[in-house]
Amino acid sequence: MSPLIPLGLAFALLALWLGYRLIIESRLRAASRAGYFDALKPLFEGGETRVQPTGFPRMTGRREGLAFDLQAVPDTLTFRKLPALWVMLTLPEPLPLSGTIDLMARPSGNEPFTRFAALRTSLPALPGLPAEVAIRAEGAPPPAELLDRHATLFDDPQVKELVISPRGLRIVLLGEEADRGRFLIFREAEMGRTPLSPRRIAPLLDRLAALRGDVIALTKDQE
Repeated sequence: MSPLIPLGLAFALLALWLGYRLIIESRLRAASRAGYFDALKPLFEGGETRVQPTGFPRMTGRREGLAFDLQAVPDTLTFRKLPALWVMLTLPEPLPLSGTIDLMARPSGNEPFTRFAALRTSLPALPGLPAEVAIRAEGAPPPAELLDRHATLFDDPQVKELVISPRGLRIVLLGEEADRGRFLIFREAEMGRTPLSPRRIAPLLDRLAALRGDVIALTKDQE
């Protein structure tokens, strides 16, 4: 028997094993991405989760009578220091407002989840906000008292954006960044392996509900 036959068989078995491992790891990555919001289900009364083309989920559900929408948005643009996974928490309940205001921490103009740069008016910074928070608006902005009351939201360095509009409210936060070492060496940008914690998200959902209540109360006072 030629000595090349056992060697060829060994290489064939190795290739099969590597292919099998790639399939298993791919399925595990897909499952972890799809389950990124699984731990948040107890926060809602019912709800629905569906996987987006990115592999990450989108969840809708009701909490204390209000409808919420949660999305995970991967941002792997090459000019970022590290790929990021953004989490959009939206309360799409109409509000009695005639304009939109958008507060963005450290805007780059390339965020994939916002229309911040498209808003027409740039507003001066507010004293209660960190210096890196920029403000843009379109139409009549909400009362300054409202922004003062909720400026502490940006004390959390992971909070990226707050949107207040007639169509509802939104908070965007940094869910996670890719592992620096693996990204710099292997260019691997895998994210979403660990489900998002309810303790991280519940206070922000409650903040959105409180902000909605304040908008309604303040606009009634101005009538």
